[in-house]
Amino acid sequence: MEGQIHQAIDTLKNGGIVAFPTDTVYGLGASAFDEGAVLRVYEAKGKPRRLALPLLLADVSQIGAVARDVPEIAWRLAKHFLPGGLTLVLYKSPSVSSLITGEGEKIAVRVPAHPIPIALIEGLGTPITGTSANLTGSPSPLTAQEVYHQLGDRVDLIIDGGRCPGDVASTVLDLTAEPPRILREGAISREEIATVCKVSFLTEAGK
Repeated sequence: MEGQIHQAIDTLKNGGIVAFPTDTVYGLGASAFDEGAVLRVYEAKGKPRRLALPLLLADVSQIGAVARDVPEIAWRLAKHFLPGGLTLVLYKSPSVSSLITGEGEKIAVRVPAHPIPIALIEGLGTPITGTSANLTGSPSPLTAQEVYHQLGDRVDLIIDGGRCPGDVASTVLDLTAEPPRILREGAISREEIATVCKVSFLTEAGK
């Protein structure tokens, strides 16, 4: 496995894209600061460029490097749930390309509770994209074989780390909305989030 990780880091440093296991589903990674590689992620997935790509970080402390005006509630949630299955939507830092954010001003960030993506981010020295390693509209893959069946040679390397333990995507919470809004309920429940924040959360449908 160590050899695969070193190979993946070299691939990322050279503008490649890599599929890897996380604590939720398999992700598709490129260096967040290599626009050519980010474009390849969109192309591999068949994902419209108007749709943003989430970023994976190695540590909560890196949130401030990719997001601006981070509210206190974000740090509180990060302390309780990260590393883990919670994605926070914040306003992007000027250092983040608008290509990643679908030309918008918001960035989605997460710290995965899995050693492989953490090793990739630390070895590369920058955040990586963390979108699911699937064709847009298809099921999120839980195994390396499922990634291969969907993406095949569209990616440069697939790290086989076994089946993902989570079996479900992360919960996505938009902290730029007032009140904060759950865009997707997944690994972390609404009730868990509400207990920490002591506020009510809206779904995308406003329920």
